[in-house]
Amino acid sequence: MADSGVEESELRGCLKKMAIAPAANARLPVDYALRAGEHALTLNDKLGRLLSLEWSGAIACTHCGRATKKSFAQGHCYPCFKRLARCDTCIVKPETCHFFRGTCREPEWAQQHCFQPHVVYLANSSGVKVGVTRKTQMPTRWLDQGAIQALPILEVDTRQQAGFVEMLFKEQVSDRTNWRAMLKGEVEPLDLCAERDRLFSQLKSGLNQLKAEHGEDAIRPLEASAHTFTYPVSDFPRKIVSHNLDKNPRVEGVLQGLKGQYLLLDTGVINLRKFTGYEVSLNF
Repeated sequence: MADSGVEESELRGCLKKMAIAPAANARLPVDYALRAGEHALTLNDKLGRLLSLEWSGAIACTHCGRATKKSFAQGHCYPCFKRLARCDTCIVKPETCHFFRGTCREPEWAQQHCFQPHVVYLANSSGVKVGVTRKTQMPTRWLDQGAIQALPILEVDTRQQAGFVEMLFKEQVSDRTNWRAMLKGEVEPLDLCAERDRLFSQLKSGLNQLKAEHGEDAIRPLEASAHTFTYPVSDFPRKIVSHNLDKNPRVEGVLQGLKGQYLLLDTGVINLRKFTGYEVSLNF
């Protein structure tokens, strides 16, 4: 990830979620870049430096660009939040998809995003969890969650089918990350292939029922190896203290690490994705 040419001492613009890319060698930390407006600033080489982040008080909708006093669904104004399919509850709970009832907010968007191959995966961000993502979103989804391991286990044709499978697996494993444990580095490596085999055995009847309902070829096992990731962290926090730009528009501290969408500072942690669309100035 290259710097866009802005001076390293200052960066100004509306926040986007950090860009994270796996390193060429899995033993090396993943690469981070902070994005504000049209600018991107590499972060891995900034560990140990004093960072100052200040919110101007302005928020711009990430979809339409209009000014908004409050951010909804990570960076949207209220009209877009109510209008866009990507902000509907079925994105969080894909099994509740209502496309076939003719009530989808954006049918064309759904065809491009929800009616595409999806993957059901196991990940280890704070212990084993199950999740779903579009096939094209691997490994971005795992890196955004701060997972140290991930294993694709099933492929399906639609997001709703992925939701049905995820519901079945949630009988045995969580679909959530304990973000505090993830940020503290309290995560031990797991044998995700063994976890997959155990879950396939325990949930065999439920998987067979889903195949009967959706078609034998609609839910396909994947023969994949587990992915492993390391993150650029010099010191994990012993106690989690969260910075919140809505309460204090200025955040300052020494950058000690990057994991998921969090900056780890010696003064606390901040989830930059939560503040998507906030206009900030950043100084190192």
